[in-house]
Amino acid sequence: MNPLSPSRLLPMTCAALLFVSASTRQAGAEPPAAAPGPAAGSEEGAVPAPPVAPRRPHALTAHGQTREDPYYWLRDDGRSDPEVLAYLDAENRHTVARLAHTVPLRERLRGELVARLRPDDDSVPYLKGGYWYATRFVAGQEHPVFVRRRDAPGAAEERLLDGNLLAAGHGFFQIGGVEVSPDHRLVAWAEDTVSRRQYTIRVREIATGRDLPDRIENTSGDIAWAGDGKTLFYVERDPTTLLPYRVRRHTLGADPAADPSVYEESDPTFYTGVETSRSERFVFIVSRSTLSSEVRFASAAEPAAPFRVFLPREREHEYEVEDLGDRFFVRTNWRAPNFRLMEVPLAATADRASWREVVPHREEVFLHGFLAFRDFLALAERGEGVRRIRVVPLGAGEERLLAADQPASVLLFGANPSQETRWLRYTETSLVSPTTTYDLEVATGERQLRKREAVLGGFDPASYQSERIWITARDGVRVPVSLAYRKGFRPDGTAPLLQYGYGAYGFSTDPYFNPNVLSLLDRGFVFAIAHVRGGQELGRRWYDDGHVAGRYADPGRVFALGGSAGGLLVGAVANLRPDLYRGIVAAVPFVDVVTSMLDESIPLTTGEFDEWGDPKQREAYEYMLSYSPYDQVRAQAYPHLLVTTGLWDSQVQYWEPAKWVAKLRATATGDRLLLLHTNMQAGHGGKSGRFARLDEVALQYAFLLDLAGIRE
Repeated sequence: MNPLSPSRLLPMTCAALLFVSASTRQAGAEPPAAAPGPAAGSEEGAVPAPPVAPRRPHALTAHGQTREDPYYWLRDDGRSDPEVLAYLDAENRHTVARLAHTVPLRERLRGELVARLRPDDDSVPYLKGGYWYATRFVAGQEHPVFVRRRDAPGAAEERLLDGNLLAAGHGFFQIGGVEVSPDHRLVAWAEDTVSRRQYTIRVREIATGRDLPDRIENTSGDIAWAGDGKTLFYVERDPTTLLPYRVRRHTLGADPAADPSVYEESDPTFYTGVETSRSERFVFIVSRSTLSSEVRFASAAEPAAPFRVFLPREREHEYEVEDLGDRFFVRTNWRAPNFRLMEVPLAATADRASWREVVPHREEVFLHGFLAFRDFLALAERGEGVRRIRVVPLGAGEERLLAADQPASVLLFGANPSQETRWLRYTETSLVSPTTTYDLEVATGERQLRKREAVLGGFDPASYQSERIWITARDGVRVPVSLAYRKGFRPDGTAPLLQYGYGAYGFSTDPYFNPNVLSLLDRGFVFAIAHVRGGQELGRRWYDDGHVAGRYADPGRVFALGGSAGGLLVGAVANLRPDLYRGIVAAVPFVDVVTSMLDESIPLTTGEFDEWGDPKQREAYEYMLSYSPYDQVRAQAYPHLLVTTGLWDSQVQYWEPAKWVAKLRATATGDRLLLLHTNMQAGHGGKSGRFARLDEVALQYAFLLDLAGIRE
């Protein structure tokens, strides 16, 4: 069942009702907040005419039903049609004109966002294979530098890669996987210069800085070295659908076109990845769909050895494995909806009669993942909606749940490359406390603070507060909501509120610290995360299932933000209850659900059938059609909308939000803002670069603040 059906969207709308007093708001009434500035329609400035997309007949027929899609022509797979590019450019110019009055605010916001980042910053080094590895940001530069030094007194630092030099001359640049060979001589990395997530793998000799001639194009970015230091495995993408489907083996110096295929995924609903185990004894090929997985493994010491299936795939059976000594540990949902942990001898993986339970299934605790160490297991779990870590000794001793320093904190694994260590690295964060990295000696309980992320610009954590509350959805289910605000806030119904939502794929929206949000909190906003169904905050059932006292917001200044599948969420909410929100930011939104899911040439489509449904089946088709934001646009007053996309987006194609805006402009009533911003050099993640990506944050925040009547 689809986790973002209208019934599962109710927690989002109920969350909005939580923050306001229903008696103060009439459906369809314009909120009692300051209107947008001059360029948005006041008498002080002319209103620029919006671009109007031509309507061209295009019939889409399925199950005997025909839908007219007059904006289908905006789809250009080559991103080169002059008319389409001209239309997107016109929309961009319109957005610039309508938000021209916010430029001073945007510049001020961007200055704040940049000022909170430490100009030169290093990650916490981690030890692997006798070297300490770290990444570094250099003052004034956009991309990371990868460095290492030998674990010896006085050892000199070696520079592996400088992302800034590699990015030179590219409008977009992103580094994917970075892997050092087992003999420590070479570094292989994957780079994307288009923003289509089609990575090129390159190899460098560390001692000399010489780049080898090997260039492997159109990969997923996964890199797994074999033990000989001259063979690596990678995943090829389908050039049309971009599905990662074929694992190849490359020997340095060989022609990549002749690389042998060691595995090819025949089921287009599965994604394929490759990795080296933490022990470095095995290479794993992982095939994964929404509801099933399958692992293959081979000895890393024998590059040409055939891969063995760990356990054949089964519908609705998900598992992952890690080797330790003479056994594998298996995280599995076999007869365990919230997952449990098993162990099995290396030679008997497919014989489930040989599996032995190590950590049992728990009704109220979801097992997210695990790490196996020589003397203990570290479990990443979720209880009462909160991410936490449990340590289970492999031998004598008591298991221990790590204590959080702050209420509603999120505990996550840090870099733990070695199984032989006595130390566990983990991080702690919350909505109002920056990420802090600790090393814990498990046997003694000694804890060492390794780093607390610096937040500059006068940040004082004591000035902010977070809390978690529960609301009751219309179907009676209690939904958690995380809140943050500046101390001194009074729940008297006068504050503006930004609500963030994402509920899909089982991805939970944890209350991580985001320094950017401080710019809203400092201006009186309340920030809320509605943990809607579709994530796994309250266990697997929360994914499968998909009024409180206290007035946290001014009913006329409630805003929503959602991206990708979260864009679908806010898009559907905009159709269902547009009266609840003053403004919505939909970032790279997945809004043309049925048309995209019927087209198996589009990246991600076939792998998403278990998530959204397969519209080739009539029941699923009608169900998806009932909530698809593009198909459900109607003649009504919508909130002010800022819609963003990237021309090269491979996850949600740019034409989905472009078509949505065109249809809204032709259909919606009233004179609310309707803006489309297309980044012509970026994809799903926006601009590349540590500082450049803040431009889009400043744009979104200025849009929201202006609508809230806050212009400083």
